[in-house]
Amino acid sequence: MIFQRALRRELVGAAGAIFTTLFTITITVMLIKILGQAAGGQIASGDVVALIGFSALRYLPILLILTGFISVLLVVTRSYQDSEMVVWFASGLSLMRWIKPVLMFGMPIVLLTGLLSFVVTPWANRQSAEFRERFEQREDIAKVSPGKFQESSSAERMFFVEGVSGDATKVKNVFVSTVKDGRVSLVVAQEGTTEVDARGDKFLTMSKGRRYDGVPNQSDFQMMLFERYRVLVSSQSRAVVGDKSSQSLSTRDLLADRSKFNMGELLWRISLPLMSLLLLLLAIPLGFVNPRGGRSANLLIALLLVMTYLNLVNVLQAAVVQGRLSLMVAWWPLHLLAALMALALFAWRLGMNSRHHPLAVWRACKRVSLFKESAQ
Repeated sequence: MIFQRALRRELVGAAGAIFTTLFTITITVMLIKILGQAAGGQIASGDVVALIGFSALRYLPILLILTGFISVLLVVTRSYQDSEMVVWFASGLSLMRWIKPVLMFGMPIVLLTGLLSFVVTPWANRQSAEFRERFEQREDIAKVSPGKFQESSSAERMFFVEGVSGDATKVKNVFVSTVKDGRVSLVVAQEGTTEVDARGDKFLTMSKGRRYDGVPNQSDFQMMLFERYRVLVSSQSRAVVGDKSSQSLSTRDLLADRSKFNMGELLWRISLPLMSLLLLLLAIPLGFVNPRGGRSANLLIALLLVMTYLNLVNVLQAAVVQGRLSLMVAWWPLHLLAALMALALFAWRLGMNSRHHPLAVWRACKRVSLFKESAQ
């Protein structure tokens, strides 16, 4: 009992440090990516924090799987490295006694991974898609970043504003270029604002400016001075319909619509908690190291195994999406193989620690021969 409490305490401490490191790296990468999108006018600057949170929820299941696996692996490796496992086996205790405390530590991670995979991550994907779609449906001038050229959603109009004055709907020093039917229309104005008429159509109203119309490479350009000029930005605003991709659908919706894409997504969601559980068990026999040697090679092999496991799940998901395998055929063989590998590794480690194992007998004979030589 004392051993189990001490082991769980050490596992929790290692998991806290590992999760903090992985989460910090992930958030930093997401922050750089999303800030770049905001600077490029692809998303609203006010949505940056929310989108970072949604991205973090999307990657959280993988982070939890890696946290549990690496924590158990490091604790078992340290026990071998500090020769604690020698005392453990000399006391007649088996490596199987590690399973219970490891599962007690890891079951909350497995359950949380399942909750995130089946419920939270699809919700985060839907919310992220709605934020982006809501921004795309805003009037074009509201998406313009001061000092940058911005193309309209119809790809026919290019905006440039020098700065924003007042609220976000008022800009100054506006440049608008429109290309339609081979003719180019250039509008330059000192200021502009967005207005919505009774029908819900949005207009950019510019004042104190000039308009140039004509065909490129021809000399029949026309110039017009104006005090007030309106440009239609968008017709009646549409409601946000949300993202309908498989990653954004709830698990109930995936089961209701059994398309190939939905079944591939369902396979991924089922695989995450199973991977979390099996990797916790695999980490126990994989943590073996020679106390006289280093442990870097052992850690690299274990991490390579995790990456291979994840990639194989992606391969099976792609096979389901492409229709080469059905969900019922694809979801279980890889996890069964991982479970059999865990059993084989446990059997191998238990055999290595047995007195009747050939390698153990050879080591004992070698010690006896060395003792006799030293006695002579």
